[in-house]
Amino acid sequence: MNTTHIKDTDERKKLKRAARKKATPLAKRAADVARGSQKRKVRKVVKGQTKKR
Repeated sequence: MNTTHIKDTDERKKLKRAARKKATPLAKRAADVARGSQKRKVRKVVKGQTKKR
């Protein structure tokens, strides 16, 4: 929900909370999907190489 046009903080909070309540709940993660499956994987560094990133 885009509420950037609303200047009053309390009003913005009320609208956001209402939108959150109205939104459909997120689907549960399937049992066979790992928790960090979307995370960027860290590449293994070979011995003797410098860490560039």
